[in-house]
Amino acid sequence: MSNWQQVTLEPLSSVDDPNFGAHAEEPAVLRTLTSDWQQVTLGRLFSVDNSKLGAHTEEPTVMSLSKYNGFVRADEYFGKRIASEKLDGYKIVGPGGWAYSTIHIDEGSIARNNLGETGAISPMYTTLRWRGEGAALPEYAELMVRSPRMLAEYANNAQGSVNRRRSLPFKAFSAIPIILPPLPMQERIVEIIGAVDNQLTALDSEAGTARRLLNMVLAKHFSAVEGEPHRIIDLCSHVVGGVWGKPEGEGEVDRLALGPRIYTPGTSDFVTDDSPIRSFTTKQADTRTVQEQDIILERSGGSPEQPVGRVAIAGPALAPCVPTDFQRLLRVDADKALPRYVFWRLRHDWASGLTHNYSRRTTGITNLSVKEYIARKIAMPSLKEQAGLVERAAGFDALIVALRAEAASLRQVRASLLSGLLNRSINIKSAELLEV
Repeated sequence: MSNWQQVTLEPLSSVDDPNFGAHAEEPAVLRTLTSDWQQVTLGRLFSVDNSKLGAHTEEPTVMSLSKYNGFVRADEYFGKRIASEKLDGYKIVGPGGWAYSTIHIDEGSIARNNLGETGAISPMYTTLRWRGEGAALPEYAELMVRSPRMLAEYANNAQGSVNRRRSLPFKAFSAIPIILPPLPMQERIVEIIGAVDNQLTALDSEAGTARRLLNMVLAKHFSAVEGEPHRIIDLCSHVVGGVWGKPEGEGEVDRLALGPRIYTPGTSDFVTDDSPIRSFTTKQADTRTVQEQDIILERSGGSPEQPVGRVAIAGPALAPCVPTDFQRLLRVDADKALPRYVFWRLRHDWASGLTHNYSRRTTGITNLSVKEYIARKIAMPSLKEQAGLVERAAGFDALIVALRAEAASLRQVRASLLSGLLNRSINIKSAELLEV
């Protein structure tokens, strides 16, 4: 885990304005300390490109732009071909080239092509040439153009009346004002944020290793387990569907959600999530209220590439809530099986894709046939053997949860640190104290 330590960053000013430097008047102390910062527009760094692929004999690598991961190879990221059959109208982006999603840039869909190869990208994107030599480092620009202040600027300058369809044409994009520090200071900011990113990469890698080891432990156990076969439904004392709309009853209780998406397209890593979170309120339905150790099975929401049957188990701190119509609640009879053992079995089914065998796709939605799925038989070892597997899995699960929590905290530090460095409310010397 991380050996980072928490320190208090010393601000240069009490000014806490996300638009500081572009629209606010600077205090005298900042004018003295940062008088060599310059105000320009994004047009100083970028010019519009939009060069099209045109007629071609060999199909290029088709790329897409993720708001979290920047440029990605589309087939690898989505696990299938999403590009049009005819690519002549697609735009070309070489190594180091830039692009942004004209209608989703305010969500972070702007990046530089760091994949090391030329690719073709959908016509929906605006492609750019870099022209910022002498004014900015591309690495610094990557940090700046995805900062919260800039995302807010994109939204403020977007055109159109429908929220998620509002677009930002290059003319409006290029006119957005920015403040640039001297190149040596840009380089230092890049190094500081890069050190944080390296630590995040290490945490994510460690969590990924733990997930893979957990998957191996589960796969080895369930492939070799011996015991009397039981239907899953026969192990349960209570199986109910969720509710649609507002169920009858008195009082308020929250509708259940299973937390953040835990399937990552294009990878085989699956994150455990045994802590359902609350969503929106609805009327209470006593027979469906989730209790500790209840298993919640999602029956829909998948795609042809994503296994249905995502599963969670209710923890002790869960507030009163009910499952949705897209979920099924299973209450395992503790005299017949350990709830967490059944949970890990179902979680292994989902992670290995076995639930695909019980799925049906209608009207564009993949649904799990829960009735068929829980009617199948699984081998059940003794309660002692079940407890052994639960204990081993719990160790890996606790490590994954701890690593995810540490990474989440560090991402918050990174966001605050980056914003402070870009708007000059954090002194670089203070930020350097964070380095390992």
